[in-house]
Amino acid sequence: MTLNKELIDILVCPKCKGELELLNGESGLKCESCKVVYPVKDEIPIMLVDEAVPADQWENK
Repeated sequence: MTLNKELIDILVCPKCKGELELLNGESGLKCESCKVVYPVKDEIPIMLVDEAVPADQWENK
């Protein structure tokens, strides 16, 4: 099952309110402005600033 496209279109970064990009494999939502990735667990985006992973660490995991 995939994430709902309509949901993804309305989600914004909770820190800067910028647009989010769905990563390949639907494993996370990336904010280019903040350089962080919000993980997706069991098809649920975890949109908490404290749960965000720096983009460079996400790409290296």
